[in-house]
Amino acid sequence: MSLWEGRFKEDMDDLVKKFTSSIAVDMKLYKYDIMGSVAHAKMLAKCGIIPPGEAQKIIQTLEAIQKDIEAGRLTFDGKEDIHLAIEEEVIKRVGETGKKLHTARSRNDQIALDERLYLRDEIREILHLIVDFQKTHLELAKSYSEVILPGYTHLQYAQPILLAHYLLAYFWMLERDKERLKSCLERVNVMPLGAGALAGTSLPIDRDYVAELLDFPKISENSLDTVSDRDYLLEFLAASALLMMHLSRLSEDLILWSSPPFSFIEIEDAFTTGSSLMPHKKNPDVAELIRGKTGRVYGDLISLLTMMKGLPLSYNRDMQEDKLPLLQTPEIIKESLRIYARMLKNTKINTHQMEKEAREGFFASTDLVDYLVERGVPFREAHQLLGRMVKYCLEKGRRFQDLTLEEYGHFSPLFEKDVFERIKLKSCVFGKNSPGGTGKRSLKHQMELAKLRLEEKI
Repeated sequence: MSLWEGRFKEDMDDLVKKFTSSIAVDMKLYKYDIMGSVAHAKMLAKCGIIPPGEAQKIIQTLEAIQKDIEAGRLTFDGKEDIHLAIEEEVIKRVGETGKKLHTARSRNDQIALDERLYLRDEIREILHLIVDFQKTHLELAKSYSEVILPGYTHLQYAQPILLAHYLLAYFWMLERDKERLKSCLERVNVMPLGAGALAGTSLPIDRDYVAELLDFPKISENSLDTVSDRDYLLEFLAASALLMMHLSRLSEDLILWSSPPFSFIEIEDAFTTGSSLMPHKKNPDVAELIRGKTGRVYGDLISLLTMMKGLPLSYNRDMQEDKLPLLQTPEIIKESLRIYARMLKNTKINTHQMEKEAREGFFASTDLVDYLVERGVPFREAHQLLGRMVKYCLEKGRRFQDLTLEEYGHFSPLFEKDVFERIKLKSCVFGKNSPGGTGKRSLKHQMELAKLRLEEKI
């Protein structure tokens, strides 16, 4: 029989038991459920709701149950969920005293507490992993601070940039991911226990004391809201989706860069796989899997949004389906960040090939537009003039570097000998020192600022 057997004439159908059970998923929350129950028992004793001796007996039993779970001596196969399973085990071990544990709480606020405790720990761990990955980007940027590679828009060569500038682009994406998760953590870190099923309780509980025991800076303000919303989880999933989107884009770059047409990088063997048929293959499977797992995180977000959008206040059993997104997404995020930090450190960068490709095409066209603008030519006029120069070079099979000063003069008398210095590859990259640009001075500022951000406390 269930813990609510008093109301029902018949036992639950076996198929319903199986259908409503979530123990296979939420077993992972056992530590947090016990942590919350210990704090709750201490509060019940402090407020005189149960005798101190009985509270201590319950607490000792909870601690023993945790040890038995972690030693593999206790499993809850077939139970409905981890919350009821632990309570039933307490009652089994201490009898009538154990039945007092659930005083002044509901499974509704108990679930919300477990989720917030769990998610708080997961966010903090993810934040540290993001910092580690940012350090990898910054270290590589310092090591390759003068390496030039082609920069693309529409996957067409656009302008040359510094490899360090590219690496720092992902540093700043990760920085925003970090800030979003830090902000999310503030809203996760709110103590919900004491909300009851939806209306609070008439018993003289002390929610602030429980918050102090569990290291929550504040308690929730509305019992109905406390048990009926999962926006804190949705916010985490949304931030996670953005983080995975960034990792997926990085994966796409590395997959392209490792392919023969690019040959910009070579991923170490330990982070690649081969083919069951073609012995010559070396596949960037780690990057591809991270790109693929991004879809699972998106799915977690969409599934929870869809589940929540039509629920009336307050708690509804649909909300049991929040457990899989809650428990799955952090694992994907942590695995991806850990393996990516190691893989990126062990990736060989073909700097010669990058610079070789950066010299191809008309990489200096925008710089020549700027050259004319500096001499008073309106931008649109200079843009059209350079378009005609590109067309001329394509027809003649030549590049800007191949043209004589006389040929430059045919397009504009403003071109002088210094134009040949302006169209050098390094000139086109190193001089772009507008704030946030790829120039050397701008890059130095970026690195200094990045270093300061990494020194900030999480």
